[in-house]
Amino acid sequence: MALRKKHHGGATSRGWDLPNIPLATALQAFLAWSETGGVSPFTLRQRQRGVRRFIVWAQERGLTSPHEITLPILERYQRHLYHYRKTDGMPLSIASQHTELVPLKAYFKWLARGKQIQYNPAAELEMPKIPRKIPRYVLTVQEVETVLNQTDTQTPMGLRDRAMMEVLYSSGIRRSELAKLDMTDIDTNRGSLLVREGKGKRDRLVPLGARACAWVTRYLLEVRPELCDTAICQSLFLTDYGTQFEVDWLGEHLKRYIQSAGIVAPGACHLFRHACATHMLENGADIRFIQVLLGHASLTSTQIYTSVSIQKLKQIHDATHPARIERLNTTPDSNQ
Repeated sequence: MALRKKHHGGATSRGWDLPNIPLATALQAFLAWSETGGVSPFTLRQRQRGVRRFIVWAQERGLTSPHEITLPILERYQRHLYHYRKTDGMPLSIASQHTELVPLKAYFKWLARGKQIQYNPAAELEMPKIPRKIPRYVLTVQEVETVLNQTDTQTPMGLRDRAMMEVLYSSGIRRSELAKLDMTDIDTNRGSLLVREGKGKRDRLVPLGARACAWVTRYLLEVRPELCDTAICQSLFLTDYGTQFEVDWLGEHLKRYIQSAGIVAPGACHLFRHACATHMLENGADIRFIQVLLGHASLTSTQIYTSVSIQKLKQIHDATHPARIERLNTTPDSNQ
């Protein structure tokens, strides 16, 4: 069952529970500036949460004005985040600590640029280094096919879900990018898909395989007209109510197919993205093509997939390792 789309307002539409102190007043102006400057709603929420958390901490220590904040104070707050424990007793991960500090860097940089403070105390704040982790689980080709076959394509919603997963696996796009696709963003005749304002607000045109195009075409002909009139709703994939998918619900919904396939793995939509990149690398795709396909600004982000592309590495290992060559001429008990 699909969920109705909720309204997510900007920073100015949310309630404000901070006291009327200069740090909070500056935060409101900073968020308004960020919103009008085209910052994404996700980044806007991160900035509000991160700076607000710091303001609460600072006020508890008698600090109420941006002029009172120095580098040592920010470093003290950084240590606070390091020693902080959540309700379950677990510490914040390095990535979470980094996420909490990034908004502060932007906030004080904005204050300094606007001459509201004499210098930027966060300019020399050394950020925690996030360890680059490879995907914990990568679906095999057979596992992907098993998941796809969990859909009941004799039903409208099953056909729609099959088309969505085929697009995810073929193009490697993110779930947020899938949810935002419009009717005009896909060209099944040419086999291409336009991602508008992906991560970093960058557009990119990516190929879409013939099989994915075929499933999308079936969905457009057999299912979508029953959900919404194209002239009224422009979103490509629609919920049972004819509305655009919510990103979180989309992941939860597709996760059910992965579980029904008997696969226990973290994530849902991102598993198709990992599988797309890894399987293409294993079949000889150049890593720079994968970088463009996934929309990575840096090749460093793409290189994690060379670490999980184990099949190609195993083939090379078997063909070139001396122990393998020796096995061709002798067996472990041949000298006995």
